Amino acid sequence: MADEKDDPSGFKVVDRRIFDAEGTRRSVSPEGEEKPAAQPEPTPETSAEAEAEAPYDYDEGPTNFDTLVSYLSTTAMFQLGLLPGPGGERIPTDLVNARRTIDLLEVLQEKTRGNLTPSEAKLLEDVLYELRLTYVEIDKRLSQRPR
Repeated sequence: MADEKDDPSGFKVVDRRIFDAEGTRRSVSPEGEEKPAAQPEPTPETSAEAEAEAPYDYDEGPTNFDTLVSYLSTTAMFQLGLLPGPGGERIPTDLVNARRTIDLLEVLQEKTRGNLTPSEAKLLEDVLYELRLTYVEIDKRLSQRPR
């Protein structure tokens, strides 16, 4: 480009955004090159290898308040030993971190009070009730276990 020769600093600014100023997806890359053609369908032999190497591609819908509450409550359930690990193995109970996760949900409830829809407030209230009750039951059971 002619501008590059006139610029003594040697810096080049390239707009790498995938959307143009109107908000539509660009059909060419920022460098002016066309996007590469779509990859061919993987064969059964290569798909297992690609699955192991590629990051998990999930499309579970929009991320919203319900998703956050679900994520934190699932984490607490793992920490309470209620859910098996990814390979089906038993995860040991971690009451300290389970309490911390439940506390995070309580902070979320306090900081969002008055700003949630009735269904969001009910969800958070129900999740906290169940997690607190379960925490107390597991703590009681573990404290009664002979050492």
